[in-house]
Amino acid sequence: MGQARYDQRVRAFVEVRGGQQDWEEAKERFLQQGWPIRGEHPSGQGPLGNAVDPSPDSRVYEIEVRLFGIAKGCDRGAADRIRKVAQAAGLEAYVLRAERLHRDRETRSRWRIIDAQARRRALDSPWRRYVANWAMARGAYDVGGLITGPARQALRLARTGNPTAGSRVAVRPLDGMWKDPVRRWPEEEGNRRALHAVVWAFMPAVALALAAHAVPASLWFWALVALTGAVRAAHAGWRLFPDGKAMGAVLVLLASGFLTAAGRGLLGSEAWTPSTMSYTVLVLGVVAGLWLLVRQWTWGEWVGWAVPLVTTLLISSFVAAGSVLHALYADGLDLSVDDLDVPPLWQFIASLKLVSMLAYVLIVPAWWGIARHRHHFYAAPGERTNVVLNALIFVALLAATAGIALDSTSQAVERTKAAAERGTKSPAYFGVEPSWTCVRTTAELGNIPGEGPALNPDRPYLLINVAGSTIVLWDPIAHEPVKLPANKAWLEPTKSGKATCA
Repeated sequence: MGQARYDQRVRAFVEVRGGQQDWEEAKERFLQQGWPIRGEHPSGQGPLGNAVDPSPDSRVYEIEVRLFGIAKGCDRGAADRIRKVAQAAGLEAYVLRAERLHRDRETRSRWRIIDAQARRRALDSPWRRYVANWAMARGAYDVGGLITGPARQALRLARTGNPTAGSRVAVRPLDGMWKDPVRRWPEEEGNRRALHAVVWAFMPAVALALAAHAVPASLWFWALVALTGAVRAAHAGWRLFPDGKAMGAVLVLLASGFLTAAGRGLLGSEAWTPSTMSYTVLVLGVVAGLWLLVRQWTWGEWVGWAVPLVTTLLISSFVAAGSVLHALYADGLDLSVDDLDVPPLWQFIASLKLVSMLAYVLIVPAWWGIARHRHHFYAAPGERTNVVLNALIFVALLAATAGIALDSTSQAVERTKAAAERGTKSPAYFGVEPSWTCVRTTAELGNIPGEGPALNPDRPYLLINVAGSTIVLWDPIAHEPVKLPANKAWLEPTKSGKATCA
């Protein structure tokens, strides 16, 4: 089944050798890919003529390859796809010529059909002229119908099919593009130039925001980046309109200055450090790459990339059921997850943290989506040589992510232990909030069952949690956990570990 959506169309002339059976096989493969066959000719005939050497066992097919991605390099991308389809089918085929079919659309004015007679009656009195024009602009004389085209053609279209209407029917513009002095780029070209202007307008703002956190020695570099962005923004504005080039440059520079002033307070704040900005750019890049990849998936490619992504989702589901980060944190304190007894809300928040770490694993498929969008030769559908390499990179990134998670929890454990040794307030960790407390027992110490070192009621302990019927403490002297029955003791909070519990 051919794909219904595509970005680019490429006309390709493909020479297929091998005889009638191979020709039929090639036609079937092309149609399976959703590529229409526009013609077929014996070699030496057809549009290419004698540029191809005649051969009785070869035939030249003119096909239209439809693919996703940018316009630049789409001819190379189409040739790579044809080559891999032929290779998968065991056919001898050669792409003789490939060229992009460019069909940009004109930017045309839109009009509404109006009752000309009613408007002329309203214009009989000079004092009513302004009111009539104001009312017409708001649809007071509309009689229905939307027309697209130049001014003269729009009027002819309004009167077509109603020969008796004559001058009783006219049109009113819905925009200002009908005026002769104002020209417009074709639709796709105009969108591309506008996008370039927006991107370059943002560069000075981002560069100056990064300069606010940079070391003094690198300020010249960010100033150069900001200046380059301003120059490129002015150039993009100069190319924005066919007429009024200077006006376009001024508008883009003013927009860039406004973005710089507005973003100075937001991006220049202490919260937006270079590491935060870098991570934000990484996340945005991963999301964009995954979208570019998923939007052009075929069923045959789900095996290569859907399995790793589904694995990530399964890990996320497992994390939602029981936090891996909490398990690692408890293990660092010689405890179990049940000893922490973290509420489900904090387990979910910890799960989001772990999923954000797993975002590093998605760098490879995100890059693959960008490569596919840019028609890199190694990322074309049907490529088999990189499957093992991709799997190895994925495993390596997964291992790196696991290392990041272990490092995060180990740092949290070390901070808790260090606070216990100093007797200061211990930092919280996703719902686990250790606090200093004095323990008052309701029975003789020898008659209280428990785990860990012997309890000393004269000094404070670091309370980890009260999990059900068990009090979980951390002994700052023995560096071990202490567990007591909750019905054999009661707790008296204290400010620090340096206080006395006499």
